[in-house]
This record gives sequence, structure tokens and C-alpha cells, in this order.
Amino acid sequence: MKWNLRLTAANKGIWKASELQRSLAEHGLVISAGKMSGLWSGLPVSLKLEDLDVICVVLGCEIGDLLIPEPEKVSRPGQQETGQAAVAAAGTAVVPRRRDGRSLPPA
Repeated sequence: MKWNLRLTAANKGIWKASELQRSLAEHGLVISAGKMSGLWSGLPVSLKLEDLDVICVVLGCEIGDLLIPEPEKVSRPGQQETGQAAVAAAGTAVVPRRRDGRSLPPA
């Protein structure tokens, strides 16, 4: 998912996080400066659905305006895996370990 808060806010004439923060507070959603910064500058770590409702009311938008699906980022069965997942799946990254838990000397 792509978080699209800044563009949605800009389309409604809100250009600063502090402006949106004040508008949200007027509608009963008080957000700390730190959480507001996270919402404004990137993908939020967590967000209550009730808070999402208030954001939509303040911006006069739909959830689809804020959350944009990115299905191309989802791996599907049978697709080529990339990165460490492919190495682990191929089994080429096996690291031998001693049974007593001690590490092996450097090669």
C-alpha cells in the first residue's frame, strides 16, 4: 500500500502538517507532533480505523484517496524470488554449525 496523505491534503489546500493537525483536533482527533510527522512524511506504523475516518472527513476524501494499492509488489506463487528469500529458498546459504554451539573457525 502507498500512503497518499500529503497529496490528498494538498488537493484540499492543506500544505502543512500543522494545518492538518489543527483541523483534526477541531474534529476531536488530537495527534502528537511525532505521530503527525509520521503520518505526514511517510507510511504510518499504525493507524486506528476511527482515526482514518476523521482524516477522511477533514479532507473530504475516500479511503482510496489515502491508501493506494500496489499489487505489483506482492509476490505470487511461481514468480522469481529476489534477494535473501531466493538464496534461502535455493538452499545455497547453508552455514555449517558445530553441535556444541561453538562457531567454526574462519575459512
